[in-house]
Amino acid sequence: MDARRHTLGDLLRRSAARHPDKLAIVHGDLRQTYAELDATVNRTARALAERGVGRGDRLALLSRNSHAFVVVTFAAAKLGAILVPINFMLTGEEAAYVLEHSGATAIVAAEELLPTAERALAIAGGGDVRGVIGAPADGWEPVAAWMAHPDASEPEADIADDDPLQLLYTSGTESRPKGAIMTSRSLIAQYVSAIVDGEMTAGDVEVHALPLYHCAQLHCFLTPDLYLGATSVILPGPDPDAILAAIERERATKLFCPPTVWIALLRHAGFDGYDLSSLRKGYYGAAIMPVEVLEELRRRLPVVRLFNFYGQTEMAPVATILGPGEQLTHAGSAGRAALNVETRVVDDDDRPVAPGTIGEIVHRSPHATLGYWNAPEQTAAAYRNGWFHSGDLGVMDADGYLTVVDRKKDMIKTGGENVASREVEEVVYGHAGVAEAAVFGIAHPYWIEAVTAVVVPRDGQALDPGELIAHCRERLAGFKVPKYVAIADALPKNPSGKILKRELRVAYGHLAAEAATTRP
Repeated sequence: MDARRHTLGDLLRRSAARHPDKLAIVHGDLRQTYAELDATVNRTARALAERGVGRGDRLALLSRNSHAFVVVTFAAAKLGAILVPINFMLTGEEAAYVLEHSGATAIVAAEELLPTAERALAIAGGGDVRGVIGAPADGWEPVAAWMAHPDASEPEADIADDDPLQLLYTSGTESRPKGAIMTSRSLIAQYVSAIVDGEMTAGDVEVHALPLYHCAQLHCFLTPDLYLGATSVILPGPDPDAILAAIERERATKLFCPPTVWIALLRHAGFDGYDLSSLRKGYYGAAIMPVEVLEELRRRLPVVRLFNFYGQTEMAPVATILGPGEQLTHAGSAGRAALNVETRVVDDDDRPVAPGTIGEIVHRSPHATLGYWNAPEQTAAAYRNGWFHSGDLGVMDADGYLTVVDRKKDMIKTGGENVASREVEEVVYGHAGVAEAAVFGIAHPYWIEAVTAVVVPRDGQALDPGELIAHCRERLAGFKVPKYVAIADALPKNPSGKILKRELRVAYGHLAAEAATTRP
C-alpha cells in the first residue's frame, strides 16, 4: 500500500522536504538545491509521461556523468519506468544487444554519443521516445526542454517496493551480458549497508568522477548521498587534475576511486600542490589495493579513512567491506559481510567449508537482484539452495574476513571494468588465422589486471599480434581489447580438455612485469 511505500523515487522527495535549501548537485557551473533538483526531476518525469513512458517501460540511458544523468535516473524511478544504463564505451553493436534484450522503448543519449545510439537503434529498433542531452538533433528531443516542463508536481504512479526499477547489465561467463533486475527493496537495503559501514553522513561533500552507468558510483555513493542529503559534485570522468581541483574547490570530504585512479592521483605531478585537507574518507573497489599504495596513501593523506567495498552488480553492489582500521592488518582482504548481508564460502555441494579452505562465495541479503531479465534458468542457478552464488572463489578466516582468490566466472577486472573472457575469445576466434585461444587477466601495476590473449595459429598460417589486436579493436569496446597477445604452439589442458588458465597466468605474467604505474 502507498502508506508503506519506500521506493527509489521517494528518497529524493523526502530529502527535498528535509533539506530544501541545501546544495544537492554541483556540475560545472550548475548548482542545484534539493528543492530545485526534485522539481527538475518532477518536470522531466511529467514530460516523459506525456510521451507515453510509464510503469514497467524500459528507458535506456547512454551518457557520461552529468546533471541530466541524475535527473533522468530519478525521473524514471518516479514513474516506475525501468532504467537501463548503458556503458558509454560500448560499440553500437554491443549497445544494440542491450536495447534489444531489455526491450527498451525509450532512450536518452548524450549529444556526443548519438552516433553510437543511432547505430544501436538501427540494429535493435525501438526508441519510440528519444531524448538528447545537449543540442537538439533530428529525431531527438532536448532533455533540457523536458526539464523545463511547466508542471513540477509529484508524478502519480503505483509503484511497489519490489517492482523492477533498473536493469544493470553485467558480463558473466556467457558471451552476452545479463540484465540484473534491481528493485527499490534491493537498492535501499544496500544503501543502508553502505551508509552505516561506510560511515557516510549528511555533512559529506563527495566528488563523483567514475562512471555513473556503473553500479559502484551510482549505488554505493551517489544515491546514498542523495538519500542522506549530502552534496554531490559531478565530474564527467576520472581526470586526476579535475578530481584534485574539485576536492580543493568544493572542500570535498569523500572520494571513491578504483585502485587504478588512486594510483593516477598519487602519481600526478601536482598532487602535493593541492589543498586536500578537507578529505576525510576514501573508498576503493573493483580490485585489491596494493599494500605499497595503501602505505603511500596513509603517508600522503594521513587523516583519510580508507574503505574497501567488495561485491558485484547482482548485490546492488556491495557485499563485504574492509574498514579503516583493517587496511594493513588485513591487507588483501575484502573484509567482512556488510550490515544487511550474510556471506559464506561453500563447496560444490553448497556446504560451508572450514576456515582457510577455498570455496565459492555465496550471499543471502535483501541487496540481491530479483533475478536476470528474461533468464529464468540463469536466475534459478544463481539462487540454488537459498543463497546467491557469486561465482567468485574465496577463503574466509575464523573471524569472518574474506579473501577473494579467483573467479569461477573467469571474469577479468581491468581498470574498474568487468570483462568476460569468453566474449573476447569469441572475437579472437573470429580471426581466420586462429586455431585456439585463451583470454585471461594478468597482474598489472596500473590496470590491476590486463586482458591477455594466448593464441595458437592454424596450421601453415602466421599470426601477427598487432593485427589480432586491431581485429579485436574493430569489434569490441576499448577496455575489452587484449593489451597483450602471445603466440603459442599449444595451450595447457587438463585430462578433460579444459584449458588451464592458471598455468597461463603464471607463464605469461611477465608480459606486464615492466609496465609503468602511470597510464600507458
